[in-house]
Amino acid sequence: MTYTLGIDIGTYETKGVLVDAEGRVVGQAARGHEMLVPRPGWAEHRPLEDWWGDVVHVCRAILADTRVDPGAIAAMAVSAIGPCMLPVDADGAPLMNGVLYGVDGRAAAEIAALDARIGADTILERCGNALTSQSVGPKILWLKNKRPDLYARTARVHTSTSFVVERLTGEAVIDHYTAANFAPLYDVARRDWVADLADDILPLDKLPRLAWSTDIAGAITAAAAQETGLKAGMPVTVGTIDAAAEAISVGVRDPGDMMLMYGSTVFVIALASERVRDPRLWYAPWLFPGEHASMAGLATSGTLTHWFRDRFARELPREEAFATLAAEAEASPPGANGLLALPYFSGERTPLHDPYARGTFFGLDLTHSRGDLYRALLEGIAYATAHVIETYRDVGAAPRRVLAVGGGVKNRIWLEATSDMSGLAQRLCRETIGASYGDAFLAAVATGRAKRADIAAWNPVSRTVEPTPRPEYEAGFLLFKRLYEATKDIAHALAG
Repeated sequence: MTYTLGIDIGTYETKGVLVDAEGRVVGQAARGHEMLVPRPGWAEHRPLEDWWGDVVHVCRAILADTRVDPGAIAAMAVSAIGPCMLPVDADGAPLMNGVLYGVDGRAAAEIAALDARIGADTILERCGNALTSQSVGPKILWLKNKRPDLYARTARVHTSTSFVVERLTGEAVIDHYTAANFAPLYDVARRDWVADLADDILPLDKLPRLAWSTDIAGAITAAAAQETGLKAGMPVTVGTIDAAAEAISVGVRDPGDMMLMYGSTVFVIALASERVRDPRLWYAPWLFPGEHASMAGLATSGTLTHWFRDRFARELPREEAFATLAAEAEASPPGANGLLALPYFSGERTPLHDPYARGTFFGLDLTHSRGDLYRALLEGIAYATAHVIETYRDVGAAPRRVLAVGGGVKNRIWLEATSDMSGLAQRLCRETIGASYGDAFLAAVATGRAKRADIAAWNPVSRTVEPTPRPEYEAGFLLFKRLYEATKDIAHALAG
């Protein structure tokens, strides 16, 4: 019997899963960590403690729990939150905390400067993406401008996945799907790093080499084997961003397939037969040559449920809090008794791309309860997701099949409101483990132990959530969009 190992580093938790050749789960482990918010609009992780430390813990926990011989593990794949920005020195040691993906909006000034210098249209055409808080290039420029001491010592700039892969194998390598988020340093037509758009951001030899996700990056080194308990010499794939691995885990494979990931943020991946060009959506080569993906994401989603619990349900036992809040929200009708919430607590990504947007509860009166507030928050996330789906329809990329995944699918109000507001049926698969399961499958594909179509047998669809038209949501969606436009100037003034 041989196995494959998948490990995924999320915003708040790292998960690992060991599967057999038929995709059956043999062992799992997880370890939590915090997202650091040193100032409003920033978001960070500690790379050695939260990324590498979690990987070591999860590997050892799975081996101890399953008692599987490390030599029986055929391959390993890693995914992680992204795109992130982490400078390391010549020894691979982190020079600062990892700057997270689009929830970190610190580089707004650098985005404006690059747009003005290069031209937004040129960046979109060459890089496939407009510069937003999701872009790594402006964050590297922020490092150069604001932390020149660290920039001078930078030997390489990693994202979260490539940092972990280098710790495992000694190889600095990144997949094309992730690299496309490094605009304006990556050209999507050439599938290569480029310096001609902005040669002052970073020398290209300080970026990881490019490869495809299922290429083998290298093998477990003796040092990594000693730390993790894995066998030295075991192949490790190049890996990818967590959302891509999550999409793989539920069978997103053909043009027209869309993943809705209910996590710390809602993230959307839609496969297309050709490149989608629109500044509101992100584009990247998919995980395999010749395939295309367009992406969208909210800035805060599941994060807000944690925020609400910690601020407004402190008296509840932590293990019971979400169930109690869900019951209270169930007692509130659709529309939350006239409440609207803008979920822009860390600015907003798609389709607004506004780092200065702010969260709002609107319509409060003395009759509103905690359940009304919690329901309004969940509906606000669902409205924001419907806004994303509307954007895909606007550009002619409406999905044909939607697969939902992530911890948030257990929240009935959130899940059903998303279908009701967007008009989309959502398919849910048997295994809801997510990205780490997708990683284990990608490791099997990379080593010839599975074909891509085998994911349908590994993880079949188990149920479908159908939309229910609700007039209160149709009216609420229009008000939701109007509320942002009506309060945008105030939010920007407060953010300043």
